[in-house]
This record gives sequence, C-alpha cells and structure tokens, in this order.
Amino acid sequence: GHVKGAFTGAQTNRSGLLKAADNGVLLLDEIGELGLDEQAMLLKALEEGVFLPVGSDREIHSRFLLICGTNQDLFQLVLQGRFREDLLARINIWTFVLPGLRERPEDIEPNLAYELDRFEEVNQRHITFNKEARAHFLAFAVSDQALWKANFRDLNAALTRMATLAPKGRITLNMVQEEIERLKHSWSGLDKSTPKIKNQAVLGLLGPENAETLDPFDQAQLTYVLEVCKKSRSLSDAGRKLFTSSREQKTKTNDADRLRKYLARFGLDWNRVAAMNE
Repeated sequence: GHVKGAFTGAQTNRSGLLKAADNGVLLLDEIGELGLDEQAMLLKALEEGVFLPVGSDREIHSRFLLICGTNQDLFQLVLQGRFREDLLARINIWTFVLPGLRERPEDIEPNLAYELDRFEEVNQRHITFNKEARAHFLAFAVSDQALWKANFRDLNAALTRMATLAPKGRITLNMVQEEIERLKHSWSGLDKSTPKIKNQAVLGLLGPENAETLDPFDQAQLTYVLEVCKKSRSLSDAGRKLFTSSREQKTKTNDADRLRKYLARFGLDWNRVAAMNE
C-alpha cells in the first residue's frame, strides 16, 4: 500500500494487500521473487502485526494467515543472500510439495477432456480425437519421453495447437505425431539451454538439483576454486593461491576469511571441501 503523494502517480491512498487481508488470509504466490525490502516489511507484519505503507510514517495494523507458493528452493536463495533467513524460519511451518505433471500421469487423461471442453467454450468449436490419435497421444503423455517441463501449460498449449488446426473438428493421428515431435523439440531446446554440470566435485558437494541452478559463471568459478582447494593443505594455503594478486596489492590480506565467505555462498565450508580429497 501507499499514501497519497508517496511517488509520482500516487494520487490517492491505497490500502494494499496486507491491510486488505486483515483478519483473513493472504496468498502470496512466488514469494521467492520478493525483494529484500518487501521481505523485511512482510516479516514485521507477520511478527508484530504492523507495517508501514510507502510514504507513510504511521504504522498500519493487520493480522492475517499467510499462505505462500514458490517454485524455487528458498533454502538455496538464503545461501545466495536473496532471501531472508529469519523470514524463511517464520513462514516454514507447514510445507506441501505439489508434484509436477510428469509425476502425476493419472491426471493427464481427465485433463485432456477438460482442456478440450474449455477450448470449445472459448472458441465455440467442438473438438474430438479420433480413437487411434487419442490412444497414441495418451501413450506418449504418460511415457518417460514426456517431460512436461511447464506442467499443465505444456498440456494446454499442445491441445490448443491441435484443436486449432483440427480439420472438421477431428484431431488425427498425423496431427498427434507432429505435436509430439514439436514437444520433444521444445524440451530438448530447454535442455540445451540449461548448462550441464560436469565437475564431479561440484555435483557431489551441492547435489545435482542445486548444482543445476548455478549460472555458467558461478559453475566455472566454483569448479576452479574446488580444484585449487583439492591441491591445498589448508584453508589458508588455498586462500593464498587464489588471492595472490590482491595480496600483493595489499587490498585484501585475510585470504582464508575471503575463501571461507566465498564457500559459504554455496552452503560449503572447508571441512566438507577437504573431505572430498579423502
């Protein structure tokens, strides 16, 4: 929320979501996208029941039940400094993991009918599969080849394309085969755009899921750091090798502390890194 005059275009007071949720429920989807300032405001509202609208010097009272949604690993965001650890501790009371469509093959067939009904409602066109086409699509949809990376968005898009192009309202086997190839191509493109981690030390220390979230720059840098650590006797020894230039320039002198802080960004410490050499 904000008060009148808080910024250009703020011509009236706006109560905002926190106030609107007073004595009720607030649903925040993709909470991992909140900035650190907004996270601090949310934490204060949760713990003290008050918040400051933008441009105001008067606290507003609000008590609400918070439900959050995210597709990110909030613990990893904490390690990266992008999510407040105290806020995560405050909201991490009950956690429910919703499996992706790939892990719920029993949901595909009923949603096939639902998506076609929805297409008919919007476009005023009745669409059906012929028997062979439907069986072929369902067989693919529940197979290991169907990655469903975007979950129901992928399913909706596939059915929308086939329904739009269906001659006389019938989706044919040939159309299904073309759509399957389109889906495979789009998923393979996503695979290629996601750098694969080849360094076994990175994979072993971070785990495949966390390792795949690293940017290419972080991958290369962390790989190099771990290689240096592997050849070093101690944290200080590794720090001296990594920060030679800055030590000579006397801009930074505590090499061990710098390396310790760097490793902590990825949830690592020297003991774990040193253990990979044993």
